[in-house]
Amino acid sequence: MATHYLDFEKPIAELEEKIEELGLLASTSGSFETEIAGLRKKAEQLRKKTYAGLDPWMKTQVARHPERPHFVDYLDGLFTDYVELRGDRQFGDDQAILGGLARFRGQAVVVMGHEKGHDTATRLTHNFGMARPEGYRKAVRLMDLADRFGLPVLSFVDTAGAYPGLGAEERGQAEAIARSTERGLTLGVPFITTVTGEGGSGGAIALAAANRVLMLEHSIYSVISPEGAAGILWRDGARAKDAAMAMKITGPDLMALKIVDRLIPEPVGGAHADREETVRAVGDVVEEELKALTPLSPDQLRKQRADRFYAIGRAA
Repeated sequence: MATHYLDFEKPIAELEEKIEELGLLASTSGSFETEIAGLRKKAEQLRKKTYAGLDPWMKTQVARHPERPHFVDYLDGLFTDYVELRGDRQFGDDQAILGGLARFRGQAVVVMGHEKGHDTATRLTHNFGMARPEGYRKAVRLMDLADRFGLPVLSFVDTAGAYPGLGAEERGQAEAIARSTERGLTLGVPFITTVTGEGGSGGAIALAAANRVLMLEHSIYSVISPEGAAGILWRDGARAKDAAMAMKITGPDLMALKIVDRLIPEPVGGAHADREETVRAVGDVVEEELKALTPLSPDQLRKQRADRFYAIGRAA
């Protein structure tokens, strides 16, 4: 059984609770294999049906699922010889964005991404994935290093947005985001971004000004959170569902607008249902895209990236 169910998963949760109860009864009251098998089949069918028809608000909930793979899971599953690089050489180190040197399936790369944390302690350490200016300046350091040594950049986006606190604003949050976005656009090496959960506002685009922007099937990518949009439009954050339905934040809409280049399928039940399979699938697609970009010259990579962003929102 999962340890956390979303609101729309309650019928599935009830079936799986019955399966668990019958399993416990079987140890004292005989076999219930036939009943358990029937309930498991019914739960699987219900899960498939539910996840085949997710609306934008449901996908928002899946993208935020606490058991969804985070950046550290992709690091562990896809990279070897990882050496973390810390600090921005100006103020300090921001653990909302992690990054460093590593090998991706044998190839030397620079890897970076937002880390939300998995429990209370790590969520506080990583500030729930909401970076301060020093996090984005660290990202610029990493991209400078990649450009100097000809290393591809692989980034993983999962943030509700940049941290909006007073200290962050005092230290130049907007400027830091702009510089990070600019550095991504000017890189002379392949740059691939994967949106693995939430892609929120400038806090996301600062790590996503890439040649190829990939996105997990049930992730979201938007200029503002649904709650934030509802607060602005209707002065009522409770209308977040209405905002999500109108904002075109899911994969198919983003593909149509040319904001995202490719969707990566998730296991039935979402990425959290099979974390290892999700990490492997992301790795396979990133490897394929990297092979396609590797032959391009620095000028070709910059032109491809520029053309990609100029095409966003234009009719085919």
